[in-house]
Amino acid sequence: MTVRVRFAPSPTGHLHIGGARTALYNYLFAKARGGKYILRIEDTDEARSSLDFEKSQIADLKWLGIEHDEGPDCGGLFGPYRQTERLPLYKKYADELITKGHAYFCFCSEEELKRKKEIASAQNLAPQYDGTCRQLTRDEVAQKKAQGISCVVRFKAPQKDYTFCDAVRKDVTFPQGMVGDFVVLRANGLPVYNYSVVIDDWLMKITHVFRAEEHLPNTLRQLMIYEALGATPPEFGHVSLIVNHERQKLSKRDGATAVAQYRDLGFMPEAILNYLCLLGWSHPKEVDIFTKEEIQDIFSPERFNHAAAMFDIEKFKWVNGQHLKKLAPEALLLECEVKIEKANPFHQQSHEWKLSAVNLFKEYVHFAHEMGPKMDKIFSGDLTQDEKVAEIKAWPTTMQIRDYLLTKIKELESAGKKFADAGDVTLWGEQIKNDLKIKGKPLFMGMRAPLTYEDHGPDLKILIPLIPAQVLRQRLEKF
Repeated sequence: MTVRVRFAPSPTGHLHIGGARTALYNYLFAKARGGKYILRIEDTDEARSSLDFEKSQIADLKWLGIEHDEGPDCGGLFGPYRQTERLPLYKKYADELITKGHAYFCFCSEEELKRKKEIASAQNLAPQYDGTCRQLTRDEVAQKKAQGISCVVRFKAPQKDYTFCDAVRKDVTFPQGMVGDFVVLRANGLPVYNYSVVIDDWLMKITHVFRAEEHLPNTLRQLMIYEALGATPPEFGHVSLIVNHERQKLSKRDGATAVAQYRDLGFMPEAILNYLCLLGWSHPKEVDIFTKEEIQDIFSPERFNHAAAMFDIEKFKWVNGQHLKKLAPEALLLECEVKIEKANPFHQQSHEWKLSAVNLFKEYVHFAHEMGPKMDKIFSGDLTQDEKVAEIKAWPTTMQIRDYLLTKIKELESAGKKFADAGDVTLWGEQIKNDLKIKGKPLFMGMRAPLTYEDHGPDLKILIPLIPAQVLRQRLEKF
C-alpha cells in the first residue's frame, strides 16, 4: 500500500500556524514511508473563499519547505484538487446514497427547522432532526420538486455505536444517538464538510488523515458515510490542540497566528517547522533543535502527545536563535546583511570584519534583524553609563586603566591603525597588570567598562578589534 496523506485548507484566510503544523505532520508521515503528500483546496465557502488566499497559502507552504506531490497548481492523477471543481462527483454519490436508501430529500424550510429545534430544546431533547421527510414517497418528492420547493439531501444516521482506532488516542467509541439525520448536500448543490471530505479522501485514495483534535467529533458522521458507501475509511490520528497560556485555543487575540506574520517578524522557515513540530510531537532522543530533513525518516505517530500543546513565544524565539547560530558563517552573513540598514557603517567594512562581527553577536540575538542595533552600537562613541558601569567607574583603579587605555589608543591612531587587534588587547591587559599592579576583577571590569560602557559581554579580544580606534578614543574621552 502506498501511503497517501493530504492537507486540505479552506482558502478563507492566510495560512494559520495550526494549519501549517497539520500540513507538516502529514508531510513528514508521508516522507518517512515513501508516500505521497497531497494538497486539496476546500473552497466551497463561496462568500469567504478567494483565489488570492489560495495562492498565499500555497506560497507560505512552499516558503516553509512543505512541497506537495499533487495539488491544484501541479495536477495529479486524482484531480481536480479544488472542491468547487468536483461538484458533479458530490451530486453523483449523493444520488447513489438516495438510491440505496441511505439518504433522502428534505424539504423542511429554515423556519420549520428552527421551530423544531426550539420545541426539542423546550422538551430537553437533543436538537436533532425529527425525520419529517424520511418517509416521503418517490411521488411526494417529485410533487414537491415540481412545485419548486427548495430541498437538501439529508443522510440517514444509523442508530448504533461506532468505534475506531485513533493513531493518537487509540480506541474511540461514539455511542448510539449522538447525531440525528444530517445534511450532506445543500439546496444550492454545495456539499457540507463531513460529506465532501469523505468523497474526496475516498476517491483520492487517502490512507491516513492527521488533523487537530477539534475534528474528532466529525469522525462519527464520516464513518457513517464511509459505511454507507461500502468504502474503507483512512486511518485517523487526532493531534493535540495548540493553546495559549490560559489553556484556551490559540486565536487572533493572542497576536500573530498566520505563518506570514511570523515570517515578517523575522522567524526562519526552519525554526517555524522545528517549533511547530514540537507542539504535539517529541523527538525519540528528546532533541529540541532539528530540521525536517533530520527527522523525516524517523517521524512516527507513536511520538504524538495527548495533552494540549502550549504555545510559548519565548521558546519560539529561542528556537529561531538556535537555527540562526547553526548557519554556516557565509550563510549567516547573507541572512544578516539584508537586515542591517544600508546607512550602517557595517556595510563599508571588509568581508572578514563582517564575518567576525556576525559570528560574535549571533550568541546574543534571536533574529537576524537584531544584528542592526548591535552594529549601531559598535560604531557609536556616544554611549550612556548605567548604574553598574557607574559603580565600576567609582573604583579608584578604573580611571587609572582608562587613562592608560586612552594613551594606547592615541598611539594606535598615530601609527595609522584604524583598528586594534587581539594582540593589542592582550598586551594592554598584561601591561596594566605589570605596570599599574592591577589584576583580577578590577582589571577585567576596569578595561571593559570604559571601552564598552557595559559590565559584561563578549570576549574583549574579539570585540575590541571590531570597534574603530576613533570610536574607542571617543568613548574613553567621554568616560
